[in-house]
Amino acid sequence: MIANKRTRLIGAAVLAAAVIGGVSACSSSSPGSTSSAGGTYTFWDPYPQFDASADWTKLVEQCGTDAGVTVKRTGFDTSDLTNKALLAGQQGSSPDLLLVDNPVVSTLAEAGILTTTAENKLDTSDIQKNILAAGVLDGKTYGVPIGANTLALYYNKAVLSAAGVDVSTIKDWNGLTAALAKVKAAGKKGITFSAIGTEEGSFQFLPWFWGSGADLKKLDSDKAVQALSLWTDWVKQGYAPNSVINNTQTTSWQEFATGDFAFGENGTWQLGNVKKAGIDYGILSIPGIDGGSAPAPTGGEFMTIPVQKDTARYATSKKIADCLTSTESFVKTDTTLSYIAPTSAAQEKQVAANPELKPWVDAVAAAKGRTSDNLGTKYPKISQQLWGAVQNALSGSQSPADALKAAQTAAAAATK
Repeated sequence: MIANKRTRLIGAAVLAAAVIGGVSACSSSSPGSTSSAGGTYTFWDPYPQFDASADWTKLVEQCGTDAGVTVKRTGFDTSDLTNKALLAGQQGSSPDLLLVDNPVVSTLAEAGILTTTAENKLDTSDIQKNILAAGVLDGKTYGVPIGANTLALYYNKAVLSAAGVDVSTIKDWNGLTAALAKVKAAGKKGITFSAIGTEEGSFQFLPWFWGSGADLKKLDSDKAVQALSLWTDWVKQGYAPNSVINNTQTTSWQEFATGDFAFGENGTWQLGNVKKAGIDYGILSIPGIDGGSAPAPTGGEFMTIPVQKDTARYATSKKIADCLTSTESFVKTDTTLSYIAPTSAAQEKQVAANPELKPWVDAVAAAKGRTSDNLGTKYPKISQQLWGAVQNALSGSQSPADALKAAQTAAAAATK
């Protein structure tokens, strides 16, 4: 699944949840009073692109068969799924299983719609803690991640070679900026990324924000200003194009695919496209300000079990969820979705089948959930101010310091 669409919708999806009263009634069937022994179990996910013939659909249905029931799967657009899940929970007609984008978990948990893993007995012991963190709120875990994607830097080996850049020297922000200067001097283009005024822009800025050591609870810190100044300076120096302010992750990728850019910030979901572009490429983890891998945000969904009036249904729902989150299923599903599995055992199988995934396994290991640090439902409100500050700084309407100061004031007021 192309993650740029999902990240673009997260802010709208979660913010829309606040006005759930205006959402129309859900058209999908609810579990109703079907007996927990046999019968039909409902499953909602954010994959409307998969029809009845898709491998994902067949896997879901097979897991139901193995559990002795029929699974009726319905795919919704991400924002639509969030709204429908909130409304169904409010009406006591939630599906038996619900697969949702990871920042949405805290919204549904806070609304009282989801059971905890302590209640539903889903096992999270083998899940990487940084990936699982997106499903934790107030110390309670509300689901199991089925996989994760994240961001790194694709680089064009031919462009760097022509500019005399040894990629092994790029270990921190200074090293990267020096490489961009050489690329520009050689007549090529430096780096492209997405800084659009949506969640997608925040998603792409967060590795640099977190890589500076900044905290989302204090948007106007000196470290945060350093991160935003890095981007604005790149645009001013011509190392990044002015188009970044309007770039989605798709249009940014299209720029990199021309073959003129040294670097493109993008995700695992572009692996197929980079091969189609015919670029001799490499993958570099986004560096932190002083070195090491910066924490990039995790994308991906969580398998959750919503609250049911008939609690006897949980046992069968758990069987279905366990099937979908087994090592074999992780590998099958995450290969289909261009995700990295959330367990070491499944990651090893992925890399064995496709060694090109190894840099992405490393990137996911350093990644961080957007709602981590117990931000929960505060995240989308903070993110909205963050992407606004990025827009204002890159457009030149405010300095990075002033833009982030205004963002922090607005975020603090919105999250009281």
